[in-house]
Amino acid sequence: MTAKKRAIVLHSGGIDSTVAAAVARDGGYELNLLHFDYGQRTEHRERTSFAAIARAFDAKGREIADVQFLQMVGHSSLTDYKMPVPEGTSGGIPTTYVPFRNGIFLSLAAAWAEALKAEAIFVGVMEEDGPGYPDTTEDFVNKMQQAIDSGTKPESKIEIKAPLVHMSKTEVVKLGAKLLVPFGMTWSCYQDQDIACGVCQSCIMRKKAFEEAGITDPIRYRK
Repeated sequence: MTAKKRAIVLHSGGIDSTVAAAVARDGGYELNLLHFDYGQRTEHRERTSFAAIARAFDAKGREIADVQFLQMVGHSSLTDYKMPVPEGTSGGIPTTYVPFRNGIFLSLAAAWAEALKAEAIFVGVMEEDGPGYPDTTEDFVNKMQQAIDSGTKPESKIEIKAPLVHMSKTEVVKLGAKLLVPFGMTWSCYQDQDIACGVCQSCIMRKKAFEEAGITDPIRYRK
């Protein structure tokens, strides 16, 4: 019997990472979900979503990495509670950007992938319909791939897969519905942990995507 392909999936508990996990599952990969606690405001709620999705997707492995040094680095309204989370959408890179977060996440995922002899790392980054973060682009993914190729053993063949990178948020929601993603278990809000605020950029993008997809969003919002 042929061994099942293994994948590490970076999983925040949000829609994008959950749909990426669903794509990996649909592709026949054994799922190993990796969540990160970096001192973010909504970590408790994100961790609840991570655990629920791991159970729903029957993940073989699940790990939570403590990278709270990112909170000490600061310069992000997600980790510096003295900085307000901006409401609405705006041009440029928003204050919710965490410096080089995805580079750090992918590096740790590569270490676990090499240890597990996993073939792939799935990440739910989006370039075209994202908030403008510099570490969510195809160019960034390609360069991280080069670093992983150079920094792992020759026999380790680990491919970063970013299946959503050129999709819109609406297309991601539609794909998730097709793959039977339990959207009610996911969490997108940057600000609150009980009822989503409805006014941060992540909430606005989520609400707009569900509306355009013609699908009812199962979570509640304050506004």
